[in-house]
Amino acid sequence: MEASGPEYVAGIGILLYFACIGLTMLFGVVSLAFWIWMIIDCVSNEPDTGNDKVVWVLIIILLSWIGALVYFFFRRPQRRAQFGK
Repeated sequence: MEASGPEYVAGIGILLYFACIGLTMLFGVVSLAFWIWMIIDCVSNEPDTGNDKVVWVLIIILLSWIGALVYFFFRRPQRRAQFGK
């Protein structure tokens, strides 16, 4: 029996549809976990002097995972080099 015809094409379409949904859900869960991790990291490790902690927490919360990425790549390495944590 050969796999062809409209039923076969519809089956592949359904499979691709659910694969896309699964990948989207996986991206959502990973980005949410990363966002929460960056909020916790900022609150627990940023120094209390000045308004840096408040500003970074607001950036992370308001810009969601994009703010978390900005914090991770720009502020976190700076803080770790300067304060060692």
